[in-house]
Amino acid sequence: MRLQGKVAIITGAGQGIGRAYAERFVAEGARVAVADINDASAKTVAEQLGDAAIAVHVDVTDEDSTKAMAAATTDTWGRIDVLVNNAGLYYDLDQKDFSLGYLKRVLDVNMIGPWLCARAVVPALKAGGGGTIINQSSGAAWLYLMAGYLMREDSDQLPSFHYPISKSGVNALTHFMAAALGKFNITVNAIAPGTTMTDATRKHVPEKLMGMLTMTTALGRTLEPEEIAHVAVFLASDEARAITGQVIPVDAGQTMLG
Repeated sequence: MRLQGKVAIITGAGQGIGRAYAERFVAEGARVAVADINDASAKTVAEQLGDAAIAVHVDVTDEDSTKAMAAATTDTWGRIDVLVNNAGLYYDLDQKDFSLGYLKRVLDVNMIGPWLCARAVVPALKAGGGGTIINQSSGAAWLYLMAGYLMREDSDQLPSFHYPISKSGVNALTHFMAAALGKFNITVNAIAPGTTMTDATRKHVPEKLMGMLTMTTALGRTLEPEEIAHVAVFLASDEARAITGQVIPVDAGQTMLG
């Protein structure tokens, strides 16, 4: 078991890729705090995972809530070794709202949230002699071609590019945190999934667009959440202790092809 004895917090673990992370981490020997703003979803996942998991409420935009999440984890297991910043505004994303207020909301959840969660757990990671932070980016951070579809010819409104901009911010945050925390034996990396077949993807990506996105990959296919979880397990394991500051696309070769 590659994560035997490790304690991990996984935000947004009540569904989608976050749930796949939690399931795989427990299978690899970790104890997991299933952290989510949806208490019912977190409880369901934690109960299915048994004694190796607890459900923890967290609102990643609220500093006190992130601190409470870290405290609940250390109170239960005495330590934190891994933080997976998976929570984000995607399933409920309003792709047509380009207002300033909504841009700030998306950035608050998707970019500031990981920063707050990292601040909350760094003291525990330092106390334990080091650890791992894994941020959730997205292949959307590099899909600049899509901007042309957002800017309509019959409109003078500049789109906010809220989701891809938020994930671009996560990439930068990953680099800066890695540079700052390396001296404490804390590694920081990000995973940038491509088109992954979750409920959120099925909700937001029309069938025609799905076909187009698939055609732009080297492997000619979409991904499953479990395939993203494989990479998270590696980054959380001792095998990846020399890897930090990297944004790793797991996208069937889409980024490679540009």
